[in-house]
Amino acid sequence: MHIGMLWFDDNPNLALKNKIEKAVAYYHQKYHREPNLCLIHPSMIAKDQPEFEQLTIRPYRPVLPGHLWIGIEDKN
Repeated sequence: MHIGMLWFDDNPNLALKNKIEKAVAYYHQKYHREPNLCLIHPSMIAKDQPEFEQLTIRPYRPVLPGHLWIGIEDKN
């Protein structure tokens, strides 16, 4: 993914699944498309990592903790 939306949510009381759901809803509202990739810092991955039907969650060290980089995965 070369282009995406950077989402910041450092609320410690909100589960990762809820953070991702909020980001997906905002992305859909803003761009009228469903994202299929969410890149997160490896430290944010939990033992019970959430699973989504049409969204891949992948650790990516350049993304800062508390941030989600969400968008459409490149075909190439």
